[in-house]
Amino acid sequence: MPVMLERCLELLAPAFDRENPVVIDATLGMGGHSEAMLERFPHLTVIGIDRDLMAHRMAGERLQRFGDRFKPVHAVYDKIEQILLDRQLQGVDGILMDLGVSSMQLDERERGFAYSYDAPLDMRMDSTEELTAAVVVNEYEEHQLRRIIRTYGEEKFASRIARGIVEARANQPLKTTGELVAVIQNVVPVGAQRKGGHPAKRTFQALRIEVNHELEALERAVPAAINALNLGGRLVAMSYHSLEDKIVKQAIAEKARSSAPKGFPVELEEHKPELKIITRGAEPPTETEIEENSRAASAKLRAAEKIKMTKVAS
Repeated sequence: MPVMLERCLELLAPAFDRENPVVIDATLGMGGHSEAMLERFPHLTVIGIDRDLMAHRMAGERLQRFGDRFKPVHAVYDKIEQILLDRQLQGVDGILMDLGVSSMQLDERERGFAYSYDAPLDMRMDSTEELTAAVVVNEYEEHQLRRIIRTYGEEKFASRIARGIVEARANQPLKTTGELVAVIQNVVPVGAQRKGGHPAKRTFQALRIEVNHELEALERAVPAAINALNLGGRLVAMSYHSLEDKIVKQAIAEKARSSAPKGFPVELEEHKPELKIITRGAEPPTETEIEENSRAASAKLRAAEKIKMTKVAS
């Protein structure tokens, strides 16, 4: 079951109440959200973006029955503007972003996303890219590892873990997730391991974000998504950790504020906000949704509607 599926459909539905609406599923994955949208809205066309070729194979089979109402694109979601140009589209009516690693990627053990399976240190969402977790772990300087693990993993034992990695690789390169987990378990205090969940969880998150340049792509993607919306179009974004949510929140908030100078007596049209926020803060999943899909537990959903056009597409 896709995360917060019914709420996503509910939020997007008003934007699809027009002739031949188009939505971008910016994180196609296995195609669960796309399938639900195509079923629920019979005149809708979905452009499904994903950098993961395996996702395209699986989603393509799942969505084949919808014919040309489903249009797959192999790309990172920060390329939205180019994708619209390639398809000669002025804009789209909805954009859905389900951020982070997909359950499909976690389940494919040999790809090295999960700390619970022993597999090569890979973690690439796009297997055609060169940077892998093995390169990061074995070639980055200790201070770089410390920064990544602390910043992207929000890991308070980042210094110990970075030092432990450097000391371990001095004997021989770390090649598998199991070897990395052993290093982390060896340096994180036993008391913290008992209280804070799996000790490798935050480090694996940090490495995945670094390998796939996730936050840099997201910082470009959210403004691009806002620009791509038609008037009345809606953006729905789900994030799973605070760094993602902060980027989404700030990008939406910036466009939902008036740009009128402080104390200006009249708000001119050019100063009016571009977006209207349609969720109260970050919406959490319901208890039922968490029971149906444990991955939803950390989800935060934000949505906004385009209420003013500021850019004419070329």
